[in-house]
Amino acid sequence: MRNILLTISYDGTSFCGWQRQDKSDKELPVRTVQGEIEHALEKLHGEHITLYGSGRTDSGVHAAAQAANFISPIDTIPVERYPAALNSFLPQDVRIMKAFLVAEKFNSRFDATSRVYRYFMFTGNIPSASQIRYVWPVKYTPDIEKLNAMASCLRGELDCASFTASGDKSLSTCRYLECAHFFVQNAFPCGNLIVFEIEANAFLWKMVRSITGTLIQLEKKGADAEDFKNILNARDRRCAGITAPPQGLFLWEVKFNGVRRHI
Repeated sequence: MRNILLTISYDGTSFCGWQRQDKSDKELPVRTVQGEIEHALEKLHGEHITLYGSGRTDSGVHAAAQAANFISPIDTIPVERYPAALNSFLPQDVRIMKAFLVAEKFNSRFDATSRVYRYFMFTGNIPSASQIRYVWPVKYTPDIEKLNAMASCLRGELDCASFTASGDKSLSTCRYLECAHFFVQNAFPCGNLIVFEIEANAFLWKMVRSITGTLIQLEKKGADAEDFKNILNARDRRCAGITAPPQGLFLWEVKFNGVRRHI
């Protein structure tokens, strides 16, 4: 028996999120990232294998480096061969990038110390065909300095109730935010992207998209950091702005070597 950690990349466009679901509301099969990988693991091992992800991503959200582990009942496959073996059974919109042998009790969710998300916004008139599934077209160029002044409020232990979606089942709305900032990334040959990067021990449901949409909306209205701080302190989702669409969001990195905070 071996505990194996996978680094996973996926295009979330055609998935109903990360988490395996047995059936939809209409009693139809639901396509999920976890479900696809578990199906590939079953083909490889000849029995059902449960995959434990570091966290969930919603429908339409992507991942550059999701982390998930599973217990393998066999030891005949070298760990470094798992990416190629699993990819041979997986569709093209899910790729296993790396595989590592980890401690017996390691769990991707509970041993993760932080998660990093990046949200990509296109500032030109028309995104290219290769970009449209992975950006939010904001159609103007926001002021990065003003955005970063507002994002600077997102540090330390915070009650993030203003940025969670109705139906979130978290026991607490408090999260520890390590950092949040905007930067410009060249999207040659089609213009520039504005990228919002945020790192925290964990996130509430739709929290990153709610923060992103609120910040962009506030900047466009000419608001400042004090306005954003008032929304944060209100602890009321009705005080915040729009929720950014899912296609611009990527789970960028999962870290296991930081300071452990509460979940």
